[in-house]
Amino acid sequence: MNTKLTRPLRVVAVSGALQSPSKSASLAQYLLDLIAEQVLCQPKLVDLGLLAPQLTGSVWRAQVTDAVEQALAVVEEADVLVVATPVFRGSYTGLFKHFFDLIGQDTLIDKPVLLAATGGSQRHALVIDHQMRPLFSFFQARTLPLGVYATDKDFVERDLSDQALIERARLTVQRALPLLELTRNARHSAAECMLTV
Repeated sequence: MNTKLTRPLRVVAVSGALQSPSKSASLAQYLLDLIAEQVLCQPKLVDLGLLAPQLTGSVWRAQVTDAVEQALAVVEEADVLVVATPVFRGSYTGLFKHFFDLIGQDTLIDKPVLLAATGGSQRHALVIDHQMRPLFSFFQARTLPLGVYATDKDFVERDLSDQALIERARLTVQRALPLLELTRNARHSAAECMLTV
């Protein structure tokens, strides 16, 4: 059996928090785990808080360290993305934006992207639709209709504890499954075409 046709989906989560560990990374990991329960996949978390000192010292892609280049490549080669960021002054963090500024402009075309954010209160919940969705529209990615926004009160330490939020996360993943299946089928069709050429 050809491995190109049987390879699990590469599902990559990116946490844009400035430090690690963080609530955003916990939320990203939680969503990643929910997807992995439903879909045959290779889940991976890219925690920008761990890369912050190396990432902020690079203006151009050619300047990044090997660790940052590896993280960029993992995101570019993903089949599905989960992105989570804390809200900082009404938007995603500068670290999150800087990382995606270094991503190849055409590498996210048509990729499903699940959007998530964390903030101090519900006042910032619209960051998903007003800030994050336009960013990934620029990349021509397919942002999923439902996003997940969590506040500090939804966590105990860094673990999700609010039942309503947990149900929202589950619903978001359930609604994403048809698109993830389309992604899998499209990838398999492309692989089959390559085999017949």
